[in-house]
Amino acid sequence: MKKAKPFAISKQAVWEAWKRVKANQGAPGIDDETIAEFEVNLTDNLYRLWNRLSSGSYFPPPVKVVELPKKSGGQRRLGIPTVSDRLAQMVVKLALEPVLEPHFHADSYGYRPGKSALEAVGMTRERCWRYDWLVDFDIQAAFDSIDHSLLLKALRKHTDCKWILLYIERWLTVPFQHSDGRVEQRTAGLPQGGVLSPLLMNLFLHYTLDRWLQTHYPHHPFARYADDAVVHCRTEQEAQQLQTALAARLAACKLTLHPEKTRVVYCRDSNRTERSRHERFEFLGYTFQPRTARNRRGELFLSFSPAMSKTALKKIRQEIRYHWHLQRRVDKRLDDLARMFNPVIRGWYTYYGAYHQSALARLTESLNSALVKWVMHKYTRFKGHKIRAKRWLAALANREPRLFAHWEVGKAFTAAGR
Repeated sequence: MKKAKPFAISKQAVWEAWKRVKANQGAPGIDDETIAEFEVNLTDNLYRLWNRLSSGSYFPPPVKVVELPKKSGGQRRLGIPTVSDRLAQMVVKLALEPVLEPHFHADSYGYRPGKSALEAVGMTRERCWRYDWLVDFDIQAAFDSIDHSLLLKALRKHTDCKWILLYIERWLTVPFQHSDGRVEQRTAGLPQGGVLSPLLMNLFLHYTLDRWLQTHYPHHPFARYADDAVVHCRTEQEAQQLQTALAARLAACKLTLHPEKTRVVYCRDSNRTERSRHERFEFLGYTFQPRTARNRRGELFLSFSPAMSKTALKKIRQEIRYHWHLQRRVDKRLDDLARMFNPVIRGWYTYYGAYHQSALARLTESLNSALVKWVMHKYTRFKGHKIRAKRWLAALANREPRLFAHWEVGKAFTAAGR
């Protein structure tokens, strides 16, 4: 009789995990194997992984480290698992997520099914109208600082599944491998880039923050997206006291408030006329601040509301300049470029156009400027003639406003932009 595997992990679970991993794509890990290369021998690769997972003999390989520049300076370490390891993590995630999700707080929005950053922005907007003050805070190096013993304690509150606990314990201590071959051992933190890391981060912060706020500060609504959050207060004194309490709570859980990204903010508008040092904050790509608005009767008033942040615009401009490389794509036609980039452009306008759409004019200008440069490189008659290239592109936008997503949504070329 064939001996049963120690762990009841179905082949169907591995197949479902593979479909998710393939859809997410992603860069190769330390073995340099791509999704396409893994798929060449898919049946054998999936069987081999299932066999190891279900027998308890799966040991994850080191995580590839990539250093990325942070917008605030310094480097962010991104951990990239191999394709097979991402697949193994997805098997565990698909089993664990339905167990944890019902326990998570409604105002935790990051990396959760059915939740979105835009939903968090909208909820924060409404609460800024009802509460005069808030604490805007960020946890410093949150992914790198998660305490493993506390995380496992939280995990065991929700599952006693032996194979889930076994493999998560193994993943927590998998070393980092740098580009020079150097191996770095880990005693804390979660690889930022791992399939399981966001779910485990939410579990840790559920007990560190969400449950703690709900228990000790039930009259202070909050919105949290991973390690970035805001908590609303009635008075400045309440906000200052809460900031102090937050710092102590995080310290007890071996985390730290980011000193440059934590502040007490006053939500000034037409009905709240005090002044404060901080009257704006950034949250999920939006800047919240006092803005002139018009009511239903057409009267001007001051509203505390969100619009696309300068930081988000700068990031998009860098994406266009350093990753799109339009000036090198002179072998393409405009409709080729539209097919390549419209999904991304449409995503930007959907997200950042949800509130204060006039702020998108700067984004439209940046996109058109990049296209003008492409025209000047593509066509000899426009080399060195920026104004002529602008006019030619503006005429095309008027004839074919649906060619590019931002032409249709963003009113591509205003009189001032021609």
